[in-house]
Amino acid sequence: MRLRLLSAVYPLMAIATSASLIAKPEPVKTLAIGADAPDFSLPGVDGKNYTLKDYSEAKALVLVFTCNHCPDARAARGKVIALHEDYKDKGVAVVAISGNDDKALRLDELGYSVYGDSLEDMKNVAKEEGYKFAYLYDGLTQKATKAYGAVSTPHVFVFDAERKLRYQGRIDDARRSRANKGTPYVREALDAMLAGQPVKTETTRPFGCSTKWSWKRDAVAEDNANWKALPVTLEDLDTETAKSLAANKTEKLRVINFWSTTCGPCIAEFPELIETYRRFQNRPVEVITISSDPVKDRAKVEKFLTSQQAALSRRTIGSVKKEGRKSNNYIYTGDNLDHLAEAIDAKWNGALPHTVIITPGGKVIWRHNGRFDAVELRRAIVGYLDGLTGE
Repeated sequence: MRLRLLSAVYPLMAIATSASLIAKPEPVKTLAIGADAPDFSLPGVDGKNYTLKDYSEAKALVLVFTCNHCPDARAARGKVIALHEDYKDKGVAVVAISGNDDKALRLDELGYSVYGDSLEDMKNVAKEEGYKFAYLYDGLTQKATKAYGAVSTPHVFVFDAERKLRYQGRIDDARRSRANKGTPYVREALDAMLAGQPVKTETTRPFGCSTKWSWKRDAVAEDNANWKALPVTLEDLDTETAKSLAANKTEKLRVINFWSTTCGPCIAEFPELIETYRRFQNRPVEVITISSDPVKDRAKVEKFLTSQQAALSRRTIGSVKKEGRKSNNYIYTGDNLDHLAEAIDAKWNGALPHTVIITPGGKVIWRHNGRFDAVELRRAIVGYLDGLTGE
């Protein structure tokens, strides 16, 4: 009996010990000026593997540690592209590296981007942005990111022909602006190096989102557990309340999804709907679901919503209460679904699922009948929010 108990306990202890090791933050030291460039061997979005030796003929090497999701990194994309274009004929190689562990990102950290930080998502970004330089993935081991000491996205390292570090820090002083502002530190460093001159400013602070180290996976697990523990609610919806939802007299972008428990595409897309809500919960965005099931099937609707963890985010509760509402999940109680369609989107043909995005003030800016593409839904949301907050 004692042996059986020990054999049961020790594996658990090993698992706990392993988890504690993963969760422990590791000290990261940024490479010092004058240091040699650490070697790396990383997969690129083009399916090839790249090492430091692949750039041995370059007069200068610019390594930009960046990612897909961070607003600072997104704002810098055009600048990295311009660096490549402006300096490629001068013998300068530009390489982008994503050192984020994409599984160490909570969903609510993805509210400024259409994509996450996986290698597949990187391929999409590189294609859409037209990257003509290597975009490498280091999220699996993070060895290169640790070796260079890249602490944020973006974080730039500029090396001379001997691969000695001559500059590290930020691109310029623009922060999240897509425009060039302040001192162009990277360009100044490159111009000085190519002219055989000393670099005037060798180090700056690299402002941006922190690197998502693998030990942050525990925070993701905790966030998912907290979300799963949230209560799921369902309220009745009459035609007048539907009209008020469509009028959207709030400051939030409102995504409304019409669905039914008997609709296969509705069921298939629902997890992506909830994921989208969780992604944007820190921003002025909410997702409202409206079931067209008969009221007699209310228990069935509630059971499905619970299985999908269609909860109300704690960050949204206040604004919902302010409107005098209790939930973002509804079942329509009217006798005529035409009245529901006319109240929210008269262009809805009645087929399920149907999704609309409504701005503050009640304007429909996006609609889709049938199963939506999650990327296109997020693109519409981010596009609207960027129009309000971008430069």
